[in-house]
Amino acid sequence: MSSKTKKNFLSTGSFVLGLGFMGAMDGIIFHQLLQWHSVIMQTDRPGQIVSDGVFHFGVTIALIIGGVLLWLAGRPTDISRGLRRLIGGFLTGAGIFNLLEGIVNHHLLQIHRVKPGDPNALMYDLAFLAIGLLLVIIGEAVRKKRPEPENTAEI
Repeated sequence: MSSKTKKNFLSTGSFVLGLGFMGAMDGIIFHQLLQWHSVIMQTDRPGQIVSDGVFHFGVTIALIIGGVLLWLAGRPTDISRGLRRLIGGFLTGAGIFNLLEGIVNHHLLQIHRVKPGDPNALMYDLAFLAIGLLLVIIGEAVRKKRPEPENTAEI
């Protein structure tokens, strides 16, 4: 397998794994532990549970795909800037999940909010988006940072 193919698998796999991981964390924290919302709130409880189940199935598929792509990429340390690609892609994928989920579900489709019914619901939604944006910025900074050139000049 070529070095370019391994780099692509590493970059794509880490991004998809980050996306799936943040989706799983969203489901575990907001849907199950805190029970603030379900994917689709405007239905009965069985409908909410099914919508959450479909969501969890989707993020599980993302985790599997990300893991397979990373496995195909091989060891990150064998690839130029591999660890930066892995960490940066993961953080970027996690941030993109928050941005997409927040913009589409909270604002465009309005199928749920982070904490519906709370007097500060908009602030929770905006904080969710801000965290996503911060993760993308950090992820891209990590991914794109070039190593410092070594100074070989004698002093």
